[in-house]
Amino acid sequence: MIALDASALLAFLFAEPGHEQVAAQLDSSCLSCVNLAEVASRFARDGHDPRELCRRIAASPIEVVPFLAADAAIAAALVPVTRTHGLSLGDRACLALAMARNIPALTGDRAWAALQLPVPVRLLRATAQR
Repeated sequence: MIALDASALLAFLFAEPGHEQVAAQLDSSCLSCVNLAEVASRFARDGHDPRELCRRIAASPIEVVPFLAADAAIAAALVPVTRTHGLSLGDRACLALAMARNIPALTGDRAWAALQLPVPVRLLRATAQR
């Protein structure tokens, strides 16, 4: 099992560099609903129906995981560690999911590699900068 960051799912959906790596993990992946909101927001920003995207993700093998109070506490506790690296709430939600399940996180955000975390962080190969 692996926790997908929004950047990883977007790379897959837009066939960006590293999308093959995400495709290979889809059958054993999970995604925080916070990260789904990030991806759906990108689709809405680009003029697409975010509800259709959410329906497609729900029909996929990706497990969409609710963001609960315990997850909020983990994400908040990550602020001191991640603040200087510019991680967003969505980034920390992905990491909270990975930490709660003791699984790796997959991201396109290279800043995560510098973090000292209790879970592995896997970076997309040849990730394009956004």
